[in-house]
Amino acid sequence: MMPTHVAIIMDGNGRWAQRRSLERQDGHKAGAHRVRAITEACIDHGIEVLTVYAFSTENWDRPAGEVGFLLDLIPERLKEERSTIFKHQVRIRVLGDITPLPFADRIAIENIVRQTRNHDTLDLNIAFNYGGRAEIVRALRKLIEDGIKADDLTEELVSSALYTAGQPDPDLLIRTGGDCRSSNFLVWQSIYSEFYFTSTLWPDFTRDEFEKALQDFGKRQRTFGRVSGMTSTANAVSEP
Repeated sequence: MMPTHVAIIMDGNGRWAQRRSLERQDGHKAGAHRVRAITEACIDHGIEVLTVYAFSTENWDRPAGEVGFLLDLIPERLKEERSTIFKHQVRIRVLGDITPLPFADRIAIENIVRQTRNHDTLDLNIAFNYGGRAEIVRALRKLIEDGIKADDLTEELVSSALYTAGQPDPDLLIRTGGDCRSSNFLVWQSIYSEFYFTSTLWPDFTRDEFEKALQDFGKRQRTFGRVSGMTSTANAVSEP
């Protein structure tokens, strides 16, 4: 069994750098380069969607120098990987609010999102200035602005107003770096995701490490709230 959508909390860049007596920015740079190898592994496995947590709404509380570096890092890496993105027909999507970015960086991101909109090998979602709760609030506000009445509100409508509209929910959510929490990532979409936690720091999360996560996922039995072995929801017993 192979996941259709893999989401990754790329944790441990700063600790990776500190253990090597490097600046934290060096860890973030190494982590950004790691995305390419995992993206290519997803393509080789036929995975359709990869979502990476690049910058959260809580990351603004970090030192100003680190924040500034992270704001520039995403557009810089997209520019450097442009030929690879087009070679593999990767579609870039951004989850989050990029308006705080410098004008040139914002335009660069908007351009590559537009230019890759018809690519169909892999959707690479970059969660940038993203928070799961903020995403839900944004979706509800959008529905209200569209005139949706409270009595007409459904889970399907909320899903259609999220950044990930039209994409399957993540089957597998990986967190590197040793912590075992979701940190406000894909709050709505991850309710039935399989979680895989590893102490490996993100810059050290090689393709072999990714394969271990996929193998572990393949052993999971996913019931989605139904009794194991049932093929119909008609007589399903809900899990607590």
